[in-house]
This record gives sequence, structure tokens and C-alpha cells, in this order.
Amino acid sequence: MKTLIKNAIAVNEFRKFETDVLIEDEIILKIDKNISAENCNVIDAEGKHLFPGAIDDQVHFREPGLTHKATIATESRAAIAGGITSFIEMPNTKPQATTIEKLEEKFAIAANTSHANYSFMFGGTNDNLEEILRVDPKSCAGLKLFLGSSTGNMLVDDEKVLENIFSKTGLIISAHCEDETTIKNNLEAYKARYGDDIPIKHHPKIRSEEACYLSSSRAIALAKKTGARLHVFHLSTAKETDLFRNDIPLKEKKITAEVCIHHLWFCDDDYENKGTFIKWNPAVKTPADRKGLWEALLDDRIDVIATDHAPHALEEKQNNYVNAPSGGPLVQHAMTAMLDAYHNGKISLEKIVEKMCHNPAILFQIKKRGFLREGYFADLVLADLGKPTTVTRESLLYKCGWSPFEGTTFQSGITHTFVNGNLAYHNGTFHELRRVKRLEFDR
Repeated sequence: MKTLIKNAIAVNEFRKFETDVLIEDEIILKIDKNISAENCNVIDAEGKHLFPGAIDDQVHFREPGLTHKATIATESRAAIAGGITSFIEMPNTKPQATTIEKLEEKFAIAANTSHANYSFMFGGTNDNLEEILRVDPKSCAGLKLFLGSSTGNMLVDDEKVLENIFSKTGLIISAHCEDETTIKNNLEAYKARYGDDIPIKHHPKIRSEEACYLSSSRAIALAKKTGARLHVFHLSTAKETDLFRNDIPLKEKKITAEVCIHHLWFCDDDYENKGTFIKWNPAVKTPADRKGLWEALLDDRIDVIATDHAPHALEEKQNNYVNAPSGGPLVQHAMTAMLDAYHNGKISLEKIVEKMCHNPAILFQIKKRGFLREGYFADLVLADLGKPTTVTRESLLYKCGWSPFEGTTFQSGITHTFVNGNLAYHNGTFHELRRVKRLEFDR
């Protein structure tokens, strides 16, 4: 099976250039101008931009056990419609992926139902170190530690256990960093004043800058002490960004950071209109925090853009503050949101591709993905930067059926998504053939 993409504007490895791309079966066979080939499907990409498929290093697809919110099938379908061709999913499902047996059960589900390439993180707890040490780093994305409790409480709060894990595992440790004691004390103070119906605007004061900084700074100190490889998920404060460095290449970093779409897009001014639909852990904070995150992203203290896609049923999100769960769906519009930031002069196309495609592949040592290179898997995305896309409830592909972006018109649209050479999505239509793979790691 051959496909020839003609006349695309490719964005790859810090440059833009006009090119054709020839795909044969699963692989990018040739990248060059004026390619001619017989017996192939030709796609004229005149005026469109060609990106490597995005790799989302943090999603919650809720399967098994929470499938009233989402499934691997539904959310991966939404992901490819948004230009995300590979994902790494989190362990806080039911049951939690804290044994190798449960982890492999999730891999089996994805093999049968996913529309995108997939891997999963193994979950650390206060008492599963022996199981952590059995995980094969070549077949699993890494280890997830919740240093602050969130959906499906997997809090690891024993300091001796943490030091043991950091000292002994060879896995990349990805951490949710919020200080539990600080949050509990803040929550009790607001409950004493408001009961369960705390105004949502106080969420960033409960899950505060202090809670984030305390936890992330401790995790970084522990990583430096033990030599562990640490990746800090979803930074939400400007203060935290100063904990990270940009004076060495990503491949040499032992401590790295991620920012998510919602912390770049929203701020605490938006709680008035969006309410609990933008309730995330860690919280969306001030305009100054958002500005600081953008600065750190652009100067490379922050290495990766992800989504922390975490859907909940509509009726769950409409509860009062205390009972409304944190998290929301984002994979379908993550790339178009970043393309809007490009249109608004905040970021270059090259930097978007670096942070959403190249860097996740480098950071997690993913084999042959994240770049437009001959011999690499043909995970490709075509975007029309002049095609406005309005987010309506009817257009959503998430099982939960809502989005914090409802009513937003983005200035760009994703037109084609290839997964391992297969045109999996084209202008709202999905190909019945699934040609997906378990991610492999070059470790």
C-alpha cells in the first residue's frame, strides 16, 4: 500500500519546507520535492501544513472500570481527529494498573480497540515497590506517582517509600505534584466558611501555588539526591518554572517538565463563565501564572505540551464544588488550540511541533515516532490553517459529550491523520481499518 502526499508545507526539526512524502505500508519511504510513484493513492496537500503525529504523554481514558466516562476506543478516536496519533495513558483506572497483570490487561484492551498508538504508565503505591522493579522499561512508558491525591486516590505519601522508589527504579518517574497537607488545610478552611458549595473561584486558592511548589520542589530535590529520572506533569504556576533548566539539551536532562493545554489557555478569570467545567487538579491559576508558563515553554524550561485529558460524565461535573470531580476532555482540540496560539503570535509552528511531537518522543525514548524522517512510522497530520473549526456539542467525539471549548471557533482544522501509514481520519470520516501499534522504547 502506497500513499503519496504532494505539495505539503512540512514543519519538522525547526524548519518549514515544501515537500512531497511517499508512504509505503507503515513507513515514510521518501521525503523530497517532486516525487513520482506509480500505483499509489495521491493526496494533494496544496496549502496545507504537514506535521508529525502528536504524542500525548498524559491521558486518562478511564478503561477499565470507569467506562461511563470514556473508553479507550472513544477517546483515541477523538484523539486522531485532533491530530494525536500516540498516547500514554495513566494508571488510576478500576482496578488500578499497579500490578503487571493489570497493566497487561489494559494493553490487551488497547490492542483490540484503540484508534491510536498506545502505551500505559505503571502506577506506584505505598506498598508495591517489588512489582515496580519487575516492570520492563522497554515495554512500558514509565512509572506514575501521585504525590497529591486526585481522581482515583493513588496518593504516595510515605517519604521512606518515595526515596526507595526514586533510588531503585530505572523507569522514568512521572509525578503529579501537589502537597496533600496544604490542600487539606485549605479545603477545611473553605468548608468551614461555605460548606460543600464553595464558589469555584476559590479552587486555585485551595489547590494553591504553595501546594504545587512545595511538592514539586521536594520531588526535584529527591531526584537530585537519588539520581532518579523525573518528569513533572502539568505545571500550573510561574513559580515552579524556576525549578527547571534550559542550558542543556533535552536528551541530557534528568529532570523535565510538562505543561497542559488548559493551563496555557484558561486562567482564574474564566471560572465565572466556565465553572466546574475548568476544575482541574492542579488548578487553573492567575493570568501571571499563565504568562510564566508560556515564557518557560518558549525558553525550554518546559519540555512538553500535553492534555491531561480526563473526562467525567456531564452530571458529575455539574455537582457542587466539593463533589464535582476534577478533569476534562481535551484531545480533540489540543492541536487546534495550539494553532490558534500560533495565529495569535504566541508560538511558532516549529515550537509547537517540537513540544507536541519531537520532545515526547525524545523524552520517553519512543522508537521511530515524533518526526518526519525516512524510515520512521508514518504518523502524519495535515492541517488547514485557514479552515475555521467551531466546537459544538454535536461535533464532539468524547463519550462524556461535553468540552470546555464548546462555543470556541478555532482558526485552523485537522483534515487528515495517518496512523502507521493508514489514513485513519479524513475531514470527519474515520477509516474502518485500524493499524495501530503498542509503542516501543529505545532504552
